[in-house]
Amino acid sequence: MGELDLGRLRTFRLVVELGSFSAAAARLGLSQPAVSSQVRELERTLGTRLLERLGRHVGTTAAGAELLRHAGAIETAVQAALEAVGAHASGEVGQVRLGTGATACIHLLPPVLRGLRARFPGLEITVTTGSTTQMLGLVTENRIDVALVTLPVAGRTLDVTPLLADAYLAVGPAEGDPLPPVVTPRVLAARPLVLYEPGGSTRRLVDAWFSAAGLPVAPVMNLGNVEAIKELVGAGLGCSILPAMALREDGGRKWVSRPLSPELGRTLGLVVRSDKPRSRALREVIRAFETHVRPGR
Repeated sequence: MGELDLGRLRTFRLVVELGSFSAAAARLGLSQPAVSSQVRELERTLGTRLLERLGRHVGTTAAGAELLRHAGAIETAVQAALEAVGAHASGEVGQVRLGTGATACIHLLPPVLRGLRARFPGLEITVTTGSTTQMLGLVTENRIDVALVTLPVAGRTLDVTPLLADAYLAVGPAEGDPLPPVVTPRVLAARPLVLYEPGGSTRRLVDAWFSAAGLPVAPVMNLGNVEAIKELVGAGLGCSILPAMALREDGGRKWVSRPLSPELGRTLGLVVRSDKPRSRALREVIRAFETHVRPGR
């Protein structure tokens, strides 16, 4: 027994429904011999007769009646499968695994994810947070699909798309000894510092900023969470250097931010494995970041 042809199966059902080869042919826009040929091929595939003429009417044999009982369920199942796959192809459903840092997760992702949810309610996005090094490892191991990280990154097997330039600002308590209008390394080095914990890209950039001025970095506290650092600064426990995207609110008058001199900044970008298949869902996520995050878009 060969493989069942769905087109021939639909023709068979229509002939039975209309009781006539000619009527089925007219409905399908085919010639009667073409319809008859499709039914004969279906019978040849299944190895048995399916239809018989009863006067001017065409009816089913016992085998044809048995096939007819299953035909509707077969076509329904196939249609459901096509619709399910089509939803993936259109980006309406699917899964994308995204990795990024905690700061971007809090301050950059919400509007992007909100827009994606509005356009594609069935799209599932799982978010993993960690350092740039950790996210690059997950991308390389195919444990996440795309990462939003601090650039530059190295890797000939990675596709990198720069998205956003983000400046760093000095942050100090709103009360007490005020920060000057522009903050230098020497100004901050003379104050207690609450900085990102070592190992991350932000801490490397901050350490290099002080080092370029010939000054050591000796923070009184190291933390891995930007919101915790802001709270401690607001409580008067020290100053910090934080990305501007995390300082868009006014701090509830607990802390103030000032520009740095020399300026310090970073570029955020998307990283995907070069050999990663770009599903419609992944393409839509990348497009959403380019639309919402990249300046001028």
